[in-house]
Amino acid sequence: MSIPIELTAHDGFGAIPAEVWDALAQPGPGRPLDPFTTHRFLMALEASGSTGAGSGWQARPLTASIDGRVVAAAPLYVKGHSQGEYIFDFGWADAYERAGGEYYPKIQIAVPFTPATGRRFLTLPGFEDTGRAALMQGAIALAEQNGLSSVHATFCTEAEAEAGADLGLMPRASQQFHWQNRGYDSFDAFLADLSSRKRKTIRKEREGAMAFGGTIHSLTGADLRPEHWDAFWRFYQDTGARKWGQPYLTRAFFDEIHRSMADDILLVMAEREGRWIAGALNFIGRETLYGRYWGSIEHHPFLHFELCYYRAMDWAIAHGIPHVEAGAQGEHKLARGYLPTETHSLHWIADPAFRRAVAQFLEAEKAAVDEEIEILTSYGPFRRLSED
Repeated sequence: MSIPIELTAHDGFGAIPAEVWDALAQPGPGRPLDPFTTHRFLMALEASGSTGAGSGWQARPLTASIDGRVVAAAPLYVKGHSQGEYIFDFGWADAYERAGGEYYPKIQIAVPFTPATGRRFLTLPGFEDTGRAALMQGAIALAEQNGLSSVHATFCTEAEAEAGADLGLMPRASQQFHWQNRGYDSFDAFLADLSSRKRKTIRKEREGAMAFGGTIHSLTGADLRPEHWDAFWRFYQDTGARKWGQPYLTRAFFDEIHRSMADDILLVMAEREGRWIAGALNFIGRETLYGRYWGSIEHHPFLHFELCYYRAMDWAIAHGIPHVEAGAQGEHKLARGYLPTETHSLHWIADPAFRRAVAQFLEAEKAAVDEEIEILTSYGPFRRLSED
């Protein structure tokens, strides 16, 4: 006999108590595996106006309950565009609309503006299979009932991708560059793993970065102050204007995370002559340090690499964190020890003919991604056994 499950789409994350959501998002003691699916992060987006009215990201978090107890939830949004997702479906939208369909609105199960792998179908321990299936089927039912074109769960885990494929959703493979801490006790120990040419290059880059003539500070917890966010907002605006036309996040978002997430944050800031000139924002997970945003108001050679990559690796080594994810794209990361890693998403398309076309595209794309990962890995900086 099947267990009756009640599905509810809420009007925002504020409608769900933090303790209820976080029991699903961060089971177990210590830091959450994924800081981005915590109630405090999703509420920071909502409370700051970064998501919600006018943003194209309308939160409708979905919960699954058994006998009144919430056992599973998904960060679900109704979207009017494809901005801020990093798993690109602009081509799908264009093709569908040229054929006379309406691609938007659609359902997105994701963390807005955050290309970081994590669970998208959050469950209490012991309810993994039941909860995931209920949420996936519930999201599809929600799309069907409202005449929406599609459902997309982006940067989900491999286990979720496999479970979704078993339920008839289409898995999609992409790739990012991630750094693995192989038990290093120092940055020099990491360098010893590289070919001699790559070691020399990285040492020169680090020396060149410090020629900016100032000091680099790694700040977290009580060390973070409002002045740091004032400076970082200027950096973020500059980067956002160049990359996206306008920043996705509001200034209030940084105040929200300062208030609720200071212990989850590592802010690496460059100071010269008493003035903040560049910075990189990282979020701290249980097993991964996530690099998210970078910006500067002065150009200095290699300072970007130092703040975003090398200081993140330094901090991960010092704190025993096994992985560093430095965000989307960027083949330049390969030479700095970040290797290609497969990422996953799931997709459901309402229109049968369009669904078949997308499935054919995804099959060809998967083969191309597998080949790219294999080729790029072979060009990695790590020394071969025959080298010094």
